[in-house]
Amino acid sequence: MSAEATNPASPGAVTDAVTSAVAPMAAAAPRRRSRPRIDLRRLGRAALLGPAARDRLPDAISHVADAHRAHHPDADLEPLRRAYVLAESSHRGQMRKSGEPYITHPLAVTLILAELGAETTTLTASLLHDTVEDTDVTLDQVGEQFGEEVRYLVDGVTKLEKVDYGAAAEPETFRKMLVATGNDVRVMSIKLADRLHNMRTLGVMRPEKQARIAKVTRDVLIPLAERLGVQALKTELEDLVFAILHPEEYERTRELIVENATRTDDPLAEIADEMRAVLREAGIPAEVHIRPRHFVSVHRVSRKRGRLRGADFGRILVLVNEDADCYGVLGELHTCMTPVVSEFKDFIAVPKFNLYQSLHTAVARPDGQVVEVLIRTHRMHKVAEAGVVALGNPYAAPPEEQSAADGERVDPTRPGWLSRLLDWQRAAPDSDTFWSTLREDLAQDREITVFRPDGGALGLPEGATCVDAAYAQYGEDAHACIGARVNGRLATLSTVLRDGDTVQLLMGQDPASEPSREWLEHAHTPAARIAIQRWLATHPVPEGATDPEEAAETCEVAGSTETREAWQARSTDTDTGAGTGAGAAVARSAPAGSVTAVAVAVAVADRPGAAVRLAGCCTPVPPDAVTGFLVRGGAVTVHRVECAAVARMKGARRAEVGVRWGEAAGSATSGCRVTLVAESFGRPHLLADLTEAIALEGAEIVSATVEPPSQQRVRHTYTLQLPEPARLPALMRAMRNVPGVYDVRRAQHPAAAH
Repeated sequence: MSAEATNPASPGAVTDAVTSAVAPMAAAAPRRRSRPRIDLRRLGRAALLGPAARDRLPDAISHVADAHRAHHPDADLEPLRRAYVLAESSHRGQMRKSGEPYITHPLAVTLILAELGAETTTLTASLLHDTVEDTDVTLDQVGEQFGEEVRYLVDGVTKLEKVDYGAAAEPETFRKMLVATGNDVRVMSIKLADRLHNMRTLGVMRPEKQARIAKVTRDVLIPLAERLGVQALKTELEDLVFAILHPEEYERTRELIVENATRTDDPLAEIADEMRAVLREAGIPAEVHIRPRHFVSVHRVSRKRGRLRGADFGRILVLVNEDADCYGVLGELHTCMTPVVSEFKDFIAVPKFNLYQSLHTAVARPDGQVVEVLIRTHRMHKVAEAGVVALGNPYAAPPEEQSAADGERVDPTRPGWLSRLLDWQRAAPDSDTFWSTLREDLAQDREITVFRPDGGALGLPEGATCVDAAYAQYGEDAHACIGARVNGRLATLSTVLRDGDTVQLLMGQDPASEPSREWLEHAHTPAARIAIQRWLATHPVPEGATDPEEAAETCEVAGSTETREAWQARSTDTDTGAGTGAGAAVARSAPAGSVTAVAVAVAVADRPGAAVRLAGCCTPVPPDAVTGFLVRGGAVTVHRVECAAVARMKGARRAEVGVRWGEAAGSATSGCRVTLVAESFGRPHLLADLTEAIALEGAEIVSATVEPPSQQRVRHTYTLQLPEPARLPALMRAMRNVPGVYDVRRAQHPAAAH
């Protein structure tokens, strides 16, 4: 609960130590005049005196009003006055565990948000955020006095306050937190400020409870602050957590900072003066500031670089008025100083997922020290520090688009990552799955955008694959995905996507399509993993089919640019006249985006009612000697008898089923699909000659891969559609006759030989 607090002299009150350690270093550079530290005890005494006259602002809230007016000069302070009066009278008599009047807590939380630039509605809700939970004030009263928007925010924060930090309660608590955040991120802004104040005053708690709260803050709230772009809150929370969970390393880092602050020479001050002179001569209006690194940042740099030098304790911040001036500053600095090219990053042209924009570069001093430089506009800096808090109220919508009954509102600016979290939290089968996937998703620190052929876009975390794109676009219908094209080229579903890629997902028409267990290895988003896991849980492996051995059924041709799902034969229940209830496999061709063109190489299994499919690992075709094995779902997969997977599956005691080619397979009009590997010496025009030989034999190339040459030898892999199986020997002879080709053989997937 937010009422948890401490006495300021305890070890948990780390903020004073942080401030005192950094102050000498910060004083070395010109800084904007800061406000004096707020004395919460004095505010508590003022709160006990009760509200001021009706037309005057209470003294206890004057600091909030000053901070608010600094960002919003024309703000109407009347809602703040009325909110304070209600909060103070409601909380009167309640005390924090530190002995302070309870009203000091909502005052401190509101002051944090006011200094970040939050608008009046957020501050009003912040003052009232504990009244509904801890006093007799009701949500209806809040709505009547302050409107539905404040009521909605207070309700959202109240739901988050009902938290027991025991392990069993955390998952469900943060599930509710995401739901509330998804409808209005200002709810999370208040929650983060609330947690910051409690972390500042956490020392009154037992050490084990301090550690438990600090770990939850580290694992969930700090990543959320990062994603909301509220760097000012994130960095202080990081330092407070650092001090609680790693006190010895924190103390060593503090000593390093204090030691550096006593240095007589300051390379950061020298380089800042030099930059001011360069920009003044260039006629670019700019402010140059020294930004001391916070404790965790210094600790990370020390672990990365070892012994720290003066320039490692801070960075240079250059603030300008216009976007174009950012690049002007960059050009001047790179012209007049020695740039470290590898350190340049342009987050203005390509903003981070959390709205962050800035140019990052670094310059080298003559003594070898490297100084990092941030270049941004004043607006960018405000957003970089305060994130969504600096955006005011992005959720305002016309009255007809809002529902006063349930508080739902239109949110056209909700970040893509937040939309994804909201989608999969609804689908998570249990709290444990939700908790683990939440932490996994929050660990992603960058978002990419990929584009659909129709011009639409998908926002995905960095490292996402085509599997993730399929489930992001189609939900559970992605079970039917058979392949993908990335930037126009066929690609495996395991292909990792890059920012800006164009992805066309190829969907099958078979209603019985099913995801592969292998997809879990390539799924990085919670939405994809949960959908696949849920399907697998409702379709258990049948008795007699050992699941780990299903690799033989689902493997791909080595190096093929086409997915296994795109070329593997699909199963059907076809009556071939070979026996009542016998299953049959029909090899299907799969042109881009379609699996409806059916060839007629039919295999029949001696198992009534079983669906039959041709294995992708050895691509059997008539008149190959074949055998079959029972796999997941009761289907039978057909392999060539010499396939290495056969011995492995027999060793695993998988049920073997007799299969044979049906009558249609031997007809002159039947077709088949086969994968061939050609080994050759490298020479010009070899690929053209091979494809010409294939075409002359009447075979259609479904996919082709040429591996990079190794010792002047090249391997080609072709998946081919033949008009009839009888042409296969002639095709292989024709390929061997191409000059430079010394071997052509049927493909055998490496996985099948394990």
